[in-house]
Amino acid sequence: MTNAKILWADDEIDLLKPHILFLREKGYDVATTNSGSEALDLIEDNSFDIIFLDENMPGLTGVETLGKIKSKYPGLPVVMITKSEEEAIMNEAIGSNISDYLIKPVNPNQILLALKKNLENRKLVSEKTSMSYQQEFRQIGMSLSPSLDFEEWKDIYRKLVYWELELTKSHDESLRDIFLQQKAEANNVFCRFVEDHYVDWLKGSADTKPVLSHTVFREKCLPLIREEKQVFLILIDNLRFDQWKVIQPKLEEIYRVAVEDVYCSSLPTATQYARNAFFAGLLPGEIQKRFPQYWVRESDEGARNQYESELLAEQIKRFGGGVPFNYHKILNLTAGRKLLGNLSNYIGQKLNVLVYNFVDMLSHSRTEMEVIKELAETEAAYRSITQSWFDHSPLLEIIRKLGEKQIPIILTTDHGSILVHHPTKVVGDKNTNTTLRYKTGKNLQYDPDEVFEVKNPADAYLPKDHVSANFIFAKENHFFVYPNNYNYFVNYYRNTFQHGGVSMDEMLIPFVYLKPR
Repeated sequence: MTNAKILWADDEIDLLKPHILFLREKGYDVATTNSGSEALDLIEDNSFDIIFLDENMPGLTGVETLGKIKSKYPGLPVVMITKSEEEAIMNEAIGSNISDYLIKPVNPNQILLALKKNLENRKLVSEKTSMSYQQEFRQIGMSLSPSLDFEEWKDIYRKLVYWELELTKSHDESLRDIFLQQKAEANNVFCRFVEDHYVDWLKGSADTKPVLSHTVFREKCLPLIREEKQVFLILIDNLRFDQWKVIQPKLEEIYRVAVEDVYCSSLPTATQYARNAFFAGLLPGEIQKRFPQYWVRESDEGARNQYESELLAEQIKRFGGGVPFNYHKILNLTAGRKLLGNLSNYIGQKLNVLVYNFVDMLSHSRTEMEVIKELAETEAAYRSITQSWFDHSPLLEIIRKLGEKQIPIILTTDHGSILVHHPTKVVGDKNTNTTLRYKTGKNLQYDPDEVFEVKNPADAYLPKDHVSANFIFAKENHFFVYPNNYNYFVNYYRNTFQHGGVSMDEMLIPFVYLKPR
């Protein structure tokens, strides 16, 4: 960043002339002063990009000057320079939000490095990210194949999420477009993979199969629960893997990530199906047969996940029992604060299950509320809102208290969501469900090339509400639209987050085990 304006305040400024000449030769505009008071006056009258500030100046000290600068210009980078290595002085300066800290005597290259870190960091990171992704782009593209197994798909998806997050730091719009094309290609191949193998996974006829919604509690949660004195199992509804990655840094201030894995949501990737399967340890068709009192059909009125606690109790009993638990469902801010206030009443129980519904409500609100749609216009903005919610939520405060009590946490979800763009026409009778990523009903009419169809629901262990009913699932970033008022509904639902169908973002979802630090 040539022509950047620097103010250097040091009571021995005359001794620093070689450093100042060096910086001017590099293209920087450097102003100087030997007092804190004059530095404040210069900052008031000029627009500086960065301040070099000596800690030990007579009169107004460097730390006092720093406090006054930050109170009025909190975003202005300040590099503190001092002869002292005393920890108390360092802590005071760092606590005042300095951008860097250098110990005298400094050499020109140290100064240059501090400038590049603080003034050119975003540009350098962007350039490095772009170069690194270009190097890996070919490798990811060559690895895409219908012959991949589930573990290989997990690896590809992790890489894609990593680069999606990294490329948000880049200024290169064309490179982001290339990434989106590559992710779309990967989604296309993944959907073919699911079509080829999904039913075999459920029937147990595949050579290998992923951990799915109905097996994840038994295979991944129960072993961890049994080896600990107490565990909190937190299920954040509709949490994608990329959303987990943006809240991870805040959690790592409190917990260590002992396990980070990806498991596969069952179909439909919808709360009624995938989450009931999670708690029951059974696929939806099996729940309907074994526990009809706990299954709410598509055509029935009422909440479709009102028996999760009962289904979990049945699953624990089926696999050996001995795990007493409390169950909590948080649907709004008031309920979250209430649980936070009563948390001490539940600590000591072997298992506490917490279902947190905010992210699912966010995705639906984005469809229905124009202001949320504007705030979460892109994938990056959707992640940003998730991060902002989490940073200020009762859930984070609950997790902080659990960390203080040294209680481990299993953090997971039931399914993800996808930003849909392309409409797929479907025709059904009045009893066909209204969801946009899957349909079930009789006499459905559609292009079979555009959907993943399950003609006999029993093959996929899905409930059958009518003798001629079948299921179809939208693939990639498509969504179902009826021919009636077609253009209106296409415009209304395009570029909204939906779930229920087949895509990496919906099916490849996080499973995380957090151990207290």
